[in-house]
Amino acid sequence: MHEISQTAGPSTGEDPTTSQPVYRADRFSIAPMLDWTDRHCRYFHRQLTSETLLYTEMVTTGAIIHGKGDYLAYSQAEHPVALQLGGSDPAALAQCAQLAEARGYDEINLNVGCPSDRVQNGRFGACLMGEAALVADCIRAMRDVVSIPVTVKTRIGIDEQDSYQFLCDFIGTVASDGGCQSFTLHARKAWLSGLSPKENREIPPLDYPRVYQIKQDFPQLNIGINGGVKSLDEAVEHLKYVDGVMMGREAYQNPGILAQVDQRIYGQSHAQPDPVAVVRAMYPYIEAELSQGTYLGHITRHMLGLFQGIPGARQWRRYLSENAHKPGADVSVLEKALLKVTGE
Repeated sequence: MHEISQTAGPSTGEDPTTSQPVYRADRFSIAPMLDWTDRHCRYFHRQLTSETLLYTEMVTTGAIIHGKGDYLAYSQAEHPVALQLGGSDPAALAQCAQLAEARGYDEINLNVGCPSDRVQNGRFGACLMGEAALVADCIRAMRDVVSIPVTVKTRIGIDEQDSYQFLCDFIGTVASDGGCQSFTLHARKAWLSGLSPKENREIPPLDYPRVYQIKQDFPQLNIGINGGVKSLDEAVEHLKYVDGVMMGREAYQNPGILAQVDQRIYGQSHAQPDPVAVVRAMYPYIEAELSQGTYLGHITRHMLGLFQGIPGARQWRRYLSENAHKPGADVSVLEKALLKVTGE
């Protein structure tokens, strides 16, 4: 299991056995994305990068405590992996944090960034930015019962509360009263009414300098940046100013980009994984899942963008899309789809 240090700041050093730099796992991470970053997606992404910190979809405390399914299920191969929780009741969050630590999760993250109506009605997500003291209580309650890091993902403001002072007050309160040492800031404010979640990801303007300034004003904290990151060149540039970069939709829609992360972001020297080999590395996992009743399409839907920019990519996507959902579909569907890109 990868260690995620509780120590604030970009814990960089050197591995004496390899003379390679050692970075915090959250130097680069893939954003929690509802309906996208499920356990199948995370297992697939792990075949492309061994270092990146992976996040679950947001899971509510109610689902974990009262739901009939196992909302904490994941594969040991996913480490380092963080659970993102949605909730605002300190006791419920503490209970879920304990369960997650017992299951082996590497980090607990509190969602203070999602602007959807459903989330607001549950009194969690971005609306919590207006209740810094409550967020601090939530973080403190979790930190009191677990030894793994408890972190926050948030916006830079909400509605008309979008001044730099408002953001500083929020970060300061949650850090000092809650003991939170690590924040990932989506560099847009959120409108709690009038915009859909999709529009909230696109319409409020990005303000990267504001996140950079937070790092300058809170140098003791680990500050990550999220929002609109579309390339590793951009990620490398951000890392000049902050401790970590979180990539969302680009990592999902163009997962091949992840094959370069270990080298470019973490300074590792191992060879980049070959996309065809990555597909075939998924076969044992897929076969095990199919034997448990999982449909092939539930796994392969996350793999559609793997060959983006490579001849045959469109045919790969089309073949999988048309055949992975059919009764009895198995890894032979993937082998036939691979012919579209390998030509063999």
